[in-house]
Parts: sequence; structure tokens; C-alpha cells
Amino acid sequence: MALPAPVQEEEALGKAYDARLMRRLLGYLRPHLPLVALAIVVLVAASALEVVGPWLTQRAIDDAIPAGDTRFLGRLALLYLGSLVGVFLTQYAQQILTTWLGQKVMQDLRTEIFSHLQRLDLRYYDKNPVGRLMTRITSDVETLNELFSSGIVTVFGDIFTLVFIVVAMLRMDWRLALVTFTVLPFVAVTAFVFRAKVRVAYRDIRVRLARINAFLHERLTGVRVAQLFNTEARDRATFEALDRDYLEAHLRSITYYALFFPLIELFTATALALILWWGGNEVLGGALQVGVMVAFIQYARRFFRPIQDLSEKYNLLQGAMASSERIFTLLDAQPAIAEPSDPVSLPERLEGRVEFEGVWFAYGSDEEGEPDWVLRDVSFVAAPGEKVAIVGHTGAGKTTIINLLMRFYEPQRGRILVDGIPIDRLRSRELRARIGLVLQDVFLFSEDVRANIRLGAEGIDDARVRFAAEQIGAAPFIERLPAGYEQALGERGASLSVGERQLISFARALAFDPAVLVLDEATSSVDSEVEARIEAATDRLMDGRTSLVIAHRLSTVQHADRILVLHHGALVEQGSHAELLAQEGLYARLYELQFVRSAA
Repeated sequence: MALPAPVQEEEALGKAYDARLMRRLLGYLRPHLPLVALAIVVLVAASALEVVGPWLTQRAIDDAIPAGDTRFLGRLALLYLGSLVGVFLTQYAQQILTTWLGQKVMQDLRTEIFSHLQRLDLRYYDKNPVGRLMTRITSDVETLNELFSSGIVTVFGDIFTLVFIVVAMLRMDWRLALVTFTVLPFVAVTAFVFRAKVRVAYRDIRVRLARINAFLHERLTGVRVAQLFNTEARDRATFEALDRDYLEAHLRSITYYALFFPLIELFTATALALILWWGGNEVLGGALQVGVMVAFIQYARRFFRPIQDLSEKYNLLQGAMASSERIFTLLDAQPAIAEPSDPVSLPERLEGRVEFEGVWFAYGSDEEGEPDWVLRDVSFVAAPGEKVAIVGHTGAGKTTIINLLMRFYEPQRGRILVDGIPIDRLRSRELRARIGLVLQDVFLFSEDVRANIRLGAEGIDDARVRFAAEQIGAAPFIERLPAGYEQALGERGASLSVGERQLISFARALAFDPAVLVLDEATSSVDSEVEARIEAATDRLMDGRTSLVIAHRLSTVQHADRILVLHHGALVEQGSHAELLAQEGLYARLYELQFVRSAA
């Protein structure tokens, strides 16, 4: 079985450092500048304290001990202890401040991403899987959190520490400092090779992890099919192969780290040996004090630690650049449907007139790059209070009409009007607030029944929720629930039957008292008893409302004032049930297929 291809976006390696992305990332620090300033002050203080200990050691060995000045030696000891306490306190404050700063920035970023996702139109979601978008707001944001809380600040801290130590060493004895620095070219070459190897290893790990995630998502989603056709053993073997590849990639990465850190320790030991050799000879010759040599040994150990840290942060920086690029690609995506610059305000209550004028629409293009039309020159009028049914074969364009009316998509040609106003002149929020929509695939949130009916609308009180439930016939089963209207429904309303979820969806739409009611396949997935209950309720509630009904079963539309028949995206017939049967056209053939042959 072939291994699943990884998601290309997750495989992108990206630059280890991108100045453009970094500038944009640093822009998120702007609202928290006081916290940033405090963190920098603490950082500089912590770095400065790193050089105090060796200097105090040098003073004690070269000045206090030879002079036999116990008072001075005691003061130096207290200062040394104070410097250690200062290092502890500044490092503690640095950890608290940077973690707090990282979390504040990530909170801002998560909120911005979620708000932006809410503004994007359905066409964007058609092209981008929900799982990938969730990764942006969770895993990628968490990677940036590591950058802000332990990456950027630590890098600056390491740089400050290196600068302070170099200055201290040069001021104390520039010749011994140069001797110590002779190992730096070897350190630089080692770090360069390490970064190159780790960069490739990091990419391999991401690629293999993407393959595992893709395989798991597919197999867990289709577990019923896997069990039905007994593919568990084959799937397990495939997963083991993927997992083995992932393990091998990790082991290669571990090997590079296992070589790099001992090499840095070796260079540190070499620098110490050079200090002892050259410095010892200078001490014997009387050109160097013992305390200076001891201080240099301490400085050398502290000097190479930040170099290790900086090399280790390379992997984090690279991952952060890749994550930030994906996040900013999402944030830069613009809705295909723009809100009008000079919107027209709708009255509080619509008359309910709906018009389609020469509407053409395509979701995408065919192989030649031409629009793959789903609707072709569709024109009709639904008068206020009229019940209009839309029928046709699967793929004829019925649901697309609803998507365009709700302005989830924009038509390429023609226009759609509500009460004589083109809907592209209306705010989408205002338009949708006046149209009640019930879909076949009902989505319920993991909240209680009341919250799922009112959806946070301030104008819908408990009395209105109960009235809508009673009118639609949902009240009896709701009141039988253990907590009634306060009963939590679980994810997607899994604790309810299909019919019960459908009834709550009807109650939700009717609680908003829309002027236009849209029923998209609303009764095609419930049993006959529930369907009869819904039909009785909706017949009462459609009175006085413009209603658009889409259904495959013609029994649900026979009493419509007018029926529109779609075929391959074109409106081919319209009229009442009796008129269309008399025409002996497509509707009559559909009717014959569903009723006459089924009866036979």
C-alpha cells in the first residue's frame, strides 16, 4: 500500500530567519511595550550579573588573600553571594515576564485568527480543510509562543551575556582573551554544519509527522469502512511503516545533537587547556596574576554556554518562521465577498419578495479553464407570502440557489434582489438575520437546548424559545429530557435522534421570526411520523411568509403555490403541481419515477 502523501503546506521548510516575518511578529509586542521594556531591563541585569562572579573571584585571589585583608575578603564573599542571589532573582523574573509576555501575545494572535476566520466566506473553507485551520490556531500559535517566551528573549539574553563576557575578558587581559578565542573558528564551523544538518532533519521530521497525521485522520474517519472490509492488519502495517520512518528521522536529529554538544564541550575544554597552558606560563613568568587566570577559566565556561544555546535555538527559530508564514498567509486571505461601502438599510420587517435575475454561477472551472456553470441564466420571482418549491435531480443547482440567496457566494452574472434591493447592497449580517434557514445536515452546538434555539440573540427570551418549540412540535420531547431546556446536547447534538435535531433546527429558525423561510432538504432524513409533525407545523408557520422549499421527495412540495424545476443548472419548468403534470415534461417524469413505479 502506498504511503499517503504529506500535506504540502506542512512540508514547507522555509527560511531559518525571515526579516519580513520577524518584523511582523514583533509588531504584536507593541501593545505590551511596558512589559517588553521591563523584560529587557531584567535581561540586561541578568547578563551583567554573569560577569560579576569571576571578577570578584579575581579580586579575592589577587588582592584580598595576598594582603591578608579578611574584612575585604568577607565583603567580596558577601558580594559574590549577593551576585548569585541576583542571578537567581533576575532569572526568575525573566522566566515569569517572558512567559507572561508570550501568553499575552498568543492570546491576541489567537483572537485575531478566530475573528478573521469568522469573516472569511465559504469559498475559502471549500479550499482549506478545517483540520488545517485548527492547526493554525493551535499548533502553529503554540510554536510562536515558544519563540516569544523562550526564543527571542533568550537569544537576546545570550547575545548580551556574550558581549559582557567578551568586554570583561578583554579589559582584564586582552592577550589571554585572544588565546581563549582561538577555538572560535572551530566552534563556528561546527555550528554551521550542525545547523545545516538539523535543518534537513527538522524538515524530515515535519514531513513524516504530516504523513502520520494525514493517515490517522483518514483511517479514524473511515474506521467503519476499515472494520467492514477487514483492513485493520494492512492499515496497522502501513502505520508501523510511517511510525518507523518518523522514528528514524527523530533518531537522526538526536544523533546530530548528541555530536554537537560534546563537541562544544570539547572546544570549551580546549579553551580551558589553552588558558592553563598560556596563562600558567605567564603566571610563572610573573606577567599574569593567578586570580586573572582563575577568572578566565570561569569566564570561558560561561562564554561557551550561550553559544550552545544560540545553536540550539536555530531549530525553534526555523519552526517559528514556518508557522508564522502559514499564520500570516491565513490572516492575509481576504473574503471573496466584500461588504458594501455604502450599504442600504433594510426595514425591521421585510415584505419577503425574492427575485433572481439572469443568475449565472460556477464554483470552479473545468479542464479548459472555462467556468463550470452550476446555474445558467436562472430567473424567477417569489412573491411575498408565496410558497415556492425547487426540485430537480441531484446536482441540478437547488442548494446553490439558497447559498446565493444567503450570500455565502457571489454570482458571476446577474443579480439577486430582496424587496427590490440587490443583496450586494446589503450587509450580509442584516440580510441573514431576516432569512430563516433549515438544512438537512443539522448542526447543533455542544450547549443546552435553549442556547441552540436562541443562539445568543438578545431579542429572543425564554418565552419565545418555548413558543417556537411548541409551534414546531419539539416541546414534548424537550420537556422529557432530564434537564428540559437546560439539557446539554453534546457535540453536534449526538444525544438526540435525527428527527429531534431537525425539530430543534426548525424551532431555531422560527424563533427568529423571519420574513423569508428556506427549507433545504428539511424533511428528507426523518421518519414519516416526524415528517408529518413537521409538515403540519410548517404549514401553519409558513402562512404569511415567503417560503422556498427544496426536497427530493415530491410529496413534500405538491401543495406549493409554484414549483421550479431545475435541470443541469437551468430553470426548465415552473408552475403548480397540476400544471406541471399536465405539461408531461421533466417534473411529470420525476413524479412518475417516485410514485407510479414505487407503487408498482
